Amino acid sequence: MTDLTLKDMEELLNLTQSEITAMIESNKIPAYKIKGHYHFNRAEIKEWIIENNIKVSKKILDIDLSHTGVSLVNLIGRGGVFYDVEGATVTDVIKNTVQVIPLPPTIPRETLTYSLLHREEMMPTAIGKGIAVPHPREPLLTKPENQSISICFLKEPIDFHALDHEPVHTLFVILSADQTRHVETLSRISFLCQDEKFIDLLKTKAAENEILDYIMVKELEWHEG
Repeated sequence: MTDLTLKDMEELLNLTQSEITAMIESNKIPAYKIKGHYHFNRAEIKEWIIENNIKVSKKILDIDLSHTGVSLVNLIGRGGVFYDVEGATVTDVIKNTVQVIPLPPTIPRETLTYSLLHREEMMPTAIGKGIAVPHPREPLLTKPENQSISICFLKEPIDFHALDHEPVHTLFVILSADQTRHVETLSRISFLCQDEKFIDLLKTKAAENEILDYIMVKELEWHEG
């Protein structure tokens, strides 16, 4: 649903309509042109704000890390941690990643591969600091209990067209059952990736138990906060 107008975006981003239009034309922000006018999907804009760490002039996310029902530890426990995924291009890496991560029987690997590549073509999912968060544009799952995050360490860093131009070394592949849970999950990952100690764990390809233990401590801190 396209429920935000260009005027709404102007107020949200504190930019002129001309600046926003230029961003649309250079494929830097998701938008739809309907009857000659640009419109925006609120859920996609939330996702874009989180991925790009955009400072907004009014509250749009409405996410409280201390109360959200999303647990990264549980989601990664389902999705797993994988090492030395090969590939010299985004396409190769995505294809190889889909072959190793666990999927529910309702999702063919070919379907997920197509969905992830289609999302990357629309707009890169790199969020900076060597991290990318590939995910389908629309949730493919129907059952919340099948939601997962798979952490995939690449054998060699590759160009994911990140805004900070840093090659990507780690993927967080997110599979969600609905847009709300997806935004909550993405928000937690983005917040966690502001932590330099956590980034160091990713850069050094730390053991799975070490990564999960660190995230568990951070989630306890969020809950207590």
